[in-house]
Amino acid sequence: MKKILVTGAAGFIGFHLSKKLISQGFLVVGLDNINDYYDPNLKLDRLKKLGIDITEAKRNNQISKFQSFKFIRANLEDKKTLMELFKNEKFDIVCNLAAQAGVRYSLTNPHAYLNSNILGFLNILECCRYNKINHLIYASSSSVYGLNKKIPFSVKHNVDNPISLYAATKKSNELMAHTYSHLYELPTTGLRFFTVYGPWGRPDMALFLFTKAIIDGKAIDVYNFGKMQRDFTYIDDIVEGIFKIIIKEKKQDYNIYNIGNNNTVELLDFISNIEKKLGKIAKKNMLPIQPGDVSKTWANVDQLIKDYNYQPSTSIKDGIDRFIDWYIDYYKPYG
Repeated sequence: MKKILVTGAAGFIGFHLSKKLISQGFLVVGLDNINDYYDPNLKLDRLKKLGIDITEAKRNNQISKFQSFKFIRANLEDKKTLMELFKNEKFDIVCNLAAQAGVRYSLTNPHAYLNSNILGFLNILECCRYNKINHLIYASSSSVYGLNKKIPFSVKHNVDNPISLYAATKKSNELMAHTYSHLYELPTTGLRFFTVYGPWGRPDMALFLFTKAIIDGKAIDVYNFGKMQRDFTYIDDIVEGIFKIIIKEKKQDYNIYNIGNNNTVELLDFISNIEKKLGKIAKKNMLPIQPGDVSKTWANVDQLIKDYNYQPSTSIKDGIDRFIDWYIDYYKPYG
């Protein structure tokens, strides 16, 4: 039975991936520092769903009720702890989803990105190198495309023009992974995520912010005066894609893939779907585009389809409906 390390296991994608792996009989060790970039209680409640006693989550080696999931609270920057963890657990595969996320936050707190996304990722690479990990799968981002004007975005396009520090750190991760694949024959796969959404999502993301504001009767901020397009990708489609990569034997040393919905949605259409589900019209603050942001994303996922039979299938309506159902059940805004 393969043992897999999932970093960022209390995060949005890491939580869902851990749950999937547990259900498929894998041994999973989850690592997270449970920082306060957004409400730690949401992260703790995700861990609770994975069987972790949240009152004990500050301690190491918490075995869950599933008996196939163990949780470690630690920072990626803590090289000593990581080295000991890798030595003791003897992982087959590592899924590094832990990172400091968010384009706008990188404008105000840049050092958090260097610490987590650069130093932390270097520590992961070093641990994989010295412990002969079979495959490192790691999170990159659609943000690396920056000022690229070619649509849809292809992994064959140049990505040398990032427009946020967050994007620059993710591009750096890809370069670092390439170096370790070349020097140490470490198989690596980078995944450029495109606007992931769904139940248990991050509170700093548009769907979460819009839903909360509309329910509360407050105005939502609509950037670029609504002239935004995004390749919104439902969480189950993302997790299924990662799972297919995990279970297929890795043949090549280094790869980068887009992982998205292979479609693009107008921001105002996205908002309209939220309004329909809630039965309430949003008050809109129409604003210019924010520094570091891009007006359009769209993933070409042909290579992921070819290599792993990736098949995103969730419509934007169904995905939004499922998120709002979860939001109302979790937060109970109507009492």
